[in-house]
Amino acid sequence: MVEAALQAGTADRACVFELFARRLPEGRRYGVVAGTGRFLDELSRFRFGEPELEWLRAGRIVDDRTIDWLADYRFSGDVRGYAEGEVYLPGSPILVVESSFAEGVLLETLALSVFNYDSAVASAAARMVSAADGRPLAEMGSRRTGERSAVSAARAAWIAGFGATSNLEAGRTWGVPTMGTAAHAFTLLHDTEEDAFRAQVATLGPGTTLLVDTYDVPTAVRTAVEVAGTGLGAVRIDSGDLPSVVAQVRRQLDELGATGTKITVTNDLDEHTIAALRAAPVDAFGVGTSVVSGSGHPAAGMVFKLVARRDGDGAWVSVAKKSAEKATVGGRKAPVRVLADGVATTELVRIGDDDARDGERPLLVPLVTGGVVDERWLGEAGTARAREHRAAAVAELPADALRLSRGEPVLPTVYR
Repeated sequence: MVEAALQAGTADRACVFELFARRLPEGRRYGVVAGTGRFLDELSRFRFGEPELEWLRAGRIVDDRTIDWLADYRFSGDVRGYAEGEVYLPGSPILVVESSFAEGVLLETLALSVFNYDSAVASAAARMVSAADGRPLAEMGSRRTGERSAVSAARAAWIAGFGATSNLEAGRTWGVPTMGTAAHAFTLLHDTEEDAFRAQVATLGPGTTLLVDTYDVPTAVRTAVEVAGTGLGAVRIDSGDLPSVVAQVRRQLDELGATGTKITVTNDLDEHTIAALRAAPVDAFGVGTSVVSGSGHPAAGMVFKLVARRDGDGAWVSVAKKSAEKATVGGRKAPVRVLADGVATTELVRIGDDDARDGERPLLVPLVTGGVVDERWLGEAGTARAREHRAAAVAELPADALRLSRGEPVLPTVYR
């Protein structure tokens, strides 16, 4: 496309691209935007070096004129978008790229690959946070996704309200709090379960979390308290009929005097199993496969479309697809969240009008201006800001948004 546009003289035509989701995953009531900080970090380093250019040249993928253009590529346009952590609905213009056609169209895969995955994870994680009803969750899914996706998933889950991750790289890169527990392999390494517990407590102290379901749970719980004392930090349960096992372990811990010892559960949890454990004396949850796979929806279904361009006289022209089931809404847009007494009622997307009225919260914020990235959205500080924004945005939603049962989007998207 870039090569053809350069040849046609349209590569520099001013354009507006939007990234949005046509629909939410079936049955979901809202989504959570994640990936903004990662996208901006990638954009600031998005270059074509000599190895890439030589490969394009050797394969005759594009002509020399296009290779020269790519060699000088630096995004110089503007980007606005929903603040990271914001709630989104179908049609929400999550990211708006305003630039020349060639500069903007080149970002499609970069933007979609980041936002589709990160937002899928964050949206699933937000449902789990609601289901946990204030009890902490740890992201533990690195073994269930790609090595780079694991770091992204940990970041997205933390933005959505998880308390920690077992992925240390996410802690190093993005400042996500880290934690972990011993695995069954550590117990099996030792001659006895007691030896394993003593080794762990000797190294990490009695406040550690001991895994108690390698062999017999009641025996392990008794041994754990004998080794660590009644000040044992926590036990972890990773198998069995969790509601009944947890209840039995709680009773046993209390009878042994370890009333302050917490119970953490893992074992293929998702938002529905977490909700089913609300009445059980569970203190914390560790979630793996379900959160890093978007709880059955590993991509958010977002698309990147051209919605406006300037004509030969410099006026903006709305453009849109008309194809069946994939039609788009053209025009430059200004989305707002309509509020009544602090509760969101509507996702209102104004076309060609930037002015918000009373009772409306503007949703687009500047992310890139003239090619310069706003550093407020980068790094640890940007990730922490996204987490805070997510909490505020979800708090605005009607109570129906937090239901796990299948339903329609909690807010209607209205174009005006």
